[in-house]
This record gives sequence, structure tokens and C-alpha cells, in this order.
Amino acid sequence: MSIVLLGSTSGSCTLQEQAVAGTTTLTLPTFNGTVGLLVSGTSVASTSGTSIDFTGLPAGVRRITVMLAGVSTNGTNNIFIQLGTGATPTYTSSGYLSNITSGTGTTTAFTAGFGVTTTTAATEHAGILTFCLLNSATNAWVQNGNTRFSNIGAFQSAGNVALSGILTAIRITTAGGTDTFDAGSINILYE
Repeated sequence: MSIVLLGSTSGSCTLQEQAVAGTTTLTLPTFNGTVGLLVSGTSVASTSGTSIDFTGLPAGVRRITVMLAGVSTNGTNNIFIQLGTGATPTYTSSGYLSNITSGTGTTTAFTAGFGVTTTTAATEHAGILTFCLLNSATNAWVQNGNTRFSNIGAFQSAGNVALSGILTAIRITTAGGTDTFDAGSINILYE
């Protein structure tokens, strides 16, 4: 026996009973909401500009993963991430409670964005940072992540912020916003 569920626009999902004698029961959990798919952004070369923006995130996004590979800047300002709201994004530039801790135990606090790593010119950064919606009524987001600083060491980061509206964009930049990206690539996943 098989059951076919048809989509409202196209496609289908087929459940088929195992080919063994007996009874097979599939119990679906009670669920309120929609099931989201993991969506990949388009990888961006971080080889120019003072910020890398991912815009047009759909309403209802609950988790975003930012991936860095070989990212470098021409300056020494710390790298951080800001969250944006609105159709033409306004990036929140204050109110973050964010810290990064290096492998040596040095901690740096950020209030203008989520800290990614400290930096020196031409050093490369790689890692994954995850952002989750904590409370949709207050647009509160939390973050954690791990990054590598060239071959010198690793950083752990964590933080939170409440936005003035629904998240629509994410920006990777540096403190002061003046250092230029000069190597690597950045991408996001969202769901």
C-alpha cells in the first residue's frame, strides 16, 4: 500500500509500506506552523568593498548560518555582523550584547554588531556563525559561532540583540566600516 500527498502547486511525496508481513504505523507529531526548507544564498567573493550584504530574506526566517572561507581585510579593525530590517534595510548598529573569546582567553565585547573575530591586515578568517530567532514578538535574536584566525588560533562568539522589526538582511563588515575586504568568500544558509 502507498499513500501519495500532492502539493498545492506541484510535486508529490510518496510514503510506501515496507515489504514485510505485519502492521507498520507511522505517527506524525502534532505540528503548528509551516515546514521550512534550508535555502542557500549565493556565495559572494569578499574581495572588495567595506561590507558584504545579504538582503531580501523572506518573512518567517528563524535561523541563519553565515559561512566564512579565507576572508581577509586590508586593515586591523574587528570583523562583525549586523542584522537589518525593512524593505530597504536599515542595519541595527547598537544594542548588541556580544563577545568573542580567543584561544588565549582574551575577550572582546561588541555593542555595534555580533563579533566574529579580531584581525590584523591580510590574515584570513574561516568559520560558521549561527543566528536564531529567540522571540518573534520582540524580534530578539541570539548568536553563537566559531571562527579561525589564519593558522594562529580560534575564536568563540556569542551574543544577542532585539531588532526594531522583522529581520530582512544581514551585513558582514568591520568596526568603523572603513576596512576593505580583500580575499575569501562568504555565504549564508537560512530556514
